[in-house]
Amino acid sequence: MKFTLFKSQIQKTFRQTTHSAWRFSLVGIILSIFLMFLYGCQGTFQNNDRVINLSLWQSVNPPANRDVFNKLVNKFNQTHTDIQVESIFIGQPQLPKILTAVVGNTPPDILSFDPQLTGQFMELGAIRPLEEWLDKLPLKSEISPNLLEELKLDGHLWSIPLYTSNLGIFYRPKLFQAAGITQIPKTWEELREVAKKLTIDRNGDNKPEQYGMLLPLGKGEWTVFSWFPFLLGAGGEVVTNNRPNLTNQAAISALQFWQNLIKDGSVMLSPPERGYEEDAFITGRVAMQITGPWTYIMKSNVDYQVFPIPASVEPATVTATGILYLMKTTPAREKAALKFLEYVLSEDFQKEWSVGTGFLPVNIKAGQSEAFKEFISKKPVLKVFMEQISVALPRPIIAGYSRLSDSLGRAIEATLLGESAEKALKAAQERLELIWDDK
Repeated sequence: MKFTLFKSQIQKTFRQTTHSAWRFSLVGIILSIFLMFLYGCQGTFQNNDRVINLSLWQSVNPPANRDVFNKLVNKFNQTHTDIQVESIFIGQPQLPKILTAVVGNTPPDILSFDPQLTGQFMELGAIRPLEEWLDKLPLKSEISPNLLEELKLDGHLWSIPLYTSNLGIFYRPKLFQAAGITQIPKTWEELREVAKKLTIDRNGDNKPEQYGMLLPLGKGEWTVFSWFPFLLGAGGEVVTNNRPNLTNQAAISALQFWQNLIKDGSVMLSPPERGYEEDAFITGRVAMQITGPWTYIMKSNVDYQVFPIPASVEPATVTATGILYLMKTTPAREKAALKFLEYVLSEDFQKEWSVGTGFLPVNIKAGQSEAFKEFISKKPVLKVFMEQISVALPRPIIAGYSRLSDSLGRAIEATLLGESAEKALKAAQERLELIWDDK
């Protein structure tokens, strides 16, 4: 296109020149410029051939965190003239777009997503195992071994951690103080009693102006994710021997506990599939909310603190780990993408990313750095999440997790709307057994 425009300009200029001598001189000048233009283009094409342009699909939220991520991607690009990574935000729904690209043989080079889809991507042959590559890197010793174990399936490491964190319960200290609550709840029953005290109907119309706690309504992954700490705190599981196991007593007890909070009238349900939103907490409509340190609450001006998820049998929470997959493309592109993955695991990346977002660093040195220590001193609630790492467990990453999560989400939603926990989980189990071997 540039050549066509250039040629057009030549012709126009030539027509406008009438004197033959000037025409002759002008032809020489134009030819010289034209040759220089072609030589410049040739150099540009050769340089472009030496640059590998990689696509990275991500869904980093909120936008402030996305800005931090993109800034770090740009820093990589500035120091790697032979590799340029384009960070592309993909909105909802994400999974259909990804699967369409994989099936159509047009995947991104790097994908930032949830580890729970590992089994599905593995079965599609869409991702590369990374253990041999990581074993050769000196910085492997700087990454928490527990994090790497969480990302393994069938003896292979299928992704690297971008960040880690876990869930806790944010609360409003002023509302606790006003209700005369001086002790942080550590058990389910204590949490239930605290939620009752924090539920206040000021005008006696049986519609509280303030609720004790927000619970996420919906059947999506956020609802399942938020419920998992209670399942784990009851000593429960949802997978046994790679098959769904939703009807164990611990799962029933954990779901029944959520329903008990609703029956007490001390819970406000979120709008459908929006249990992650913090508006009700920030405005004082609810006094407690299940979420993690990435929340906007930490950037707001309201008073807040955090306590660990109360337990029934044993202290537990669920990990919130974001990961990066190396997608199957070509040897040259994969080699270039691995350089970016190494950069993500580095102390410098993790330090800047964690301080900028509130996520916990996956690099041990970054977590021990003066910059992160200073950040924690200003955000002391992060200590709660750091201390919970030892009791944080992951959700399954088996191939059928998306179907498992969907059925479990439906059971949780049905229970929140009045169905018995046992009946809802039994129906979900039966539905899964019909389709499990065909997943």
